[in-house]
Amino acid sequence: MCGAVEGGVSLAGVNLAKEAVIQGRVLRGGEPVGTAYVRLLDRTGEFTAEVPTSPEGEFRFFAADGAWTLRTLAPQADVVDTPVTAAVGTIAEVTISI
Repeated sequence: MCGAVEGGVSLAGVNLAKEAVIQGRVLRGGEPVGTAYVRLLDRTGEFTAEVPTSPEGEFRFFAADGAWTLRTLAPQADVVDTPVTAAVGTIAEVTISI
């Protein structure tokens, strides 16, 4: 997974001119949740990918341009769906509170 740095997830080695990045953090009460899973669902709701959060609550996906949904699952929390739009050359930064 990605390394954490002060101020967010490191993008070292990522060619943003060729990538659409969706990344962020999962928080509970302002604290990172390192035991969550974030799923990437396409515009029809179909499962595309899933990643566990890092100990700092961070996650990252590389996606095609378009509308996506991030579905966050964590112990003792309701499922949270968060809409996000990806575009090549940009970083969609998302904070998800559970």
